[in-house]
Amino acid sequence: MKKTFIRAAVMAAIFAAAPALAHEYKLGQIEIDHPYSRAMLPGAAVGGGYLKIVNHGEADRLLRVTTSRAKSTQLHEMQMGDDVMTMREMTDGLEIPAHGVLELKPGAFHVMFMNVAEPFKEGERVKATLTFEKAGSVDVDFVVGAPAGAPPPMPSMRAAMTIWRISMPRRMRTPIMITPPIICRPPPAIPRRISPRS
Repeated sequence: MKKTFIRAAVMAAIFAAAPALAHEYKLGQIEIDHPYSRAMLPGAAVGGGYLKIVNHGEADRLLRVTTSRAKSTQLHEMQMGDDVMTMREMTDGLEIPAHGVLELKPGAFHVMFMNVAEPFKEGERVKATLTFEKAGSVDVDFVVGAPAGAPPPMPSMRAAMTIWRISMPRRMRTPIMITPPIICRPPPAIPRRISPRS
């Protein structure tokens, strides 16, 4: 019993320390999967928002997204044609087909946060409200990740190994030794002594 409690405590500590990689909300037949944004550069006033909506019922429409962090928000569509990128506001909202999926992602449909007073910072959550034509409204958090173009964070090797060892049955646990790579370097050059000519 004690060992089980310790394992559960360790697992909880590991996942509590890690940033939330995914979160979801449910409103009737509508599921909202992992709303997220990206950190903004200092002084920037425009940010983007992305999420995935899964509809398990009849057709609906995402009408708007509002937040106190921006003076206004818009639903946009981005397209590429003839090597030219165009973006237009979807004033009538975005249609969610019956038993279908609507995905807001970079380079396609997305939320545009306009006139942001304080730029979004990595690790924080931006509270917002999604309003649907039929389903109503739901409050969500947009998790702010790394700035656009930044590499994804690498998981901790120690945390990964701890999770692996806890999840494996005791009889299957074997010591693992990770050795650093051996770097071979040529020996330093020995200066050759030249004797003066007689």
